[in-house]
Amino acid sequence: MVETEKVTINMSAVDLGKVDLLVQEALYSNRSDFIRTAIRNLLDKHYVELQQAIVRQAFVVGVQVYTAKQLEQCKARKERLNITVVGYLSFARDITPELADEVIESVNIKGILDISPAVKAVLGERLS
Repeated sequence: MVETEKVTINMSAVDLGKVDLLVQEALYSNRSDFIRTAIRNLLDKHYVELQQAIVRQAFVVGVQVYTAKQLEQCKARKERLNITVVGYLSFARDITPELADEVIESVNIKGILDISPAVKAVLGERLS
């Protein structure tokens, strides 16, 4: 299943106090619940802009997993991949750095990237 990502934010003392007051008043169960709700509300507010960017940049939305078998098939067809994902992108642990280097042209991930340190190192600046 898709993991969550921990994000650290800085808030003014006054804003944090207001959040704590809303939690105390039982409008939210905790600070994290408030922040998740606020983020979802803003994402909903910017739905049209997000959809336009996704279409314009040809992003896959959701979960994308690549295996060594898939990359070997691309290699056999002499294809180079330009991968664009909004969400969760995973490269299976059976993918060698050499195979990734041969097949992957670029990776543009907006979200969570699950990749071995060795493959990440070989892709280097191709990751954004």
